[in-house]
Amino acid sequence: MQYDNFTILAVDDKEENLDVLLHILQDFDVIPANSGTKALQIVENEKIDLILLDIVMPQIDGFKVCKTLKSGSLTKDIPIIFTTAKTDEQSIALAYESGGNDFVSKPLKKAEVIARVKTQLQIKTQIQELEFLASRDSMTGIYNRRKFFELAKPLFENTSDNFFISMIDIDHFKKINDTYGHDVGDIVIKTLAQTINGLLPSNAIFARIGGEEFAIVLSDNEQEIFTLFESIKNKIASLDIESNSDTIKFTISNGIAKKSHRTKALDQLLKEADEALYEAKGSGRNKVIFRQ
Repeated sequence: MQYDNFTILAVDDKEENLDVLLHILQDFDVIPANSGTKALQIVENEKIDLILLDIVMPQIDGFKVCKTLKSGSLTKDIPIIFTTAKTDEQSIALAYESGGNDFVSKPLKKAEVIARVKTQLQIKTQIQELEFLASRDSMTGIYNRRKFFELAKPLFENTSDNFFISMIDIDHFKKINDTYGHDVGDIVIKTLAQTINGLLPSNAIFARIGGEEFAIVLSDNEQEIFTLFESIKNKIASLDIESNSDTIKFTISNGIAKKSHRTKALDQLLKEADEALYEAKGSGRNKVIFRQ
């Protein structure tokens, strides 16, 4: 594992202690902070991967800094290693109770500090990898159904207008599977996901929620939304997939629903988008139907 890509925040009110940490961690990217207040400010503006945190500091001590970070949605997963001369049972217990992941006693020993830092960074990386796999569709790499609802629900609740859901279905997908086989069907699904993902803006939530069904959440004005999904439909229809001696073409149907005063829940808006999708398929397929 390459450790020079990680950024460590070293927090201590004594300059000599910070100098020791900077020397020990010279192979890492380290940002020093001489107070708890300064540390909290840095975390707001920098991507921090791990924090080495002194306990006894003026104004706000390490325990309070740790509790503050662990209560924040964007900072709760940053591993924190306390650096302290307080090695009594009560202090150690408080370190863990406040949310600390580990502690190292002063005077600091280089080998111990580096070993504990590397261990926490390895654990963090493994957790992130597992969370990534748990949130992704294994075939396409885009979000899965569970992650879609996890991300879309709070966005629905916090967006008053210009909130849209698109439901996309591959036309005649069963016929593709029956004619060319499931391996080709898988290629169609992967190609569709890759193509759409490349056309969506960065703020879109894009997921595979069923076999050949996909869902997209976007916030934009109506004309931009309709133009985008028309271009997606046309792009998909222009694709050629080569399979042995055959050239396979396929299309999609798309139903879009916009949040309004009628839609009180995400599931209700999804149902409206699904009804629009059903209308698109029933009126000839390869269409975009907008439900308001």
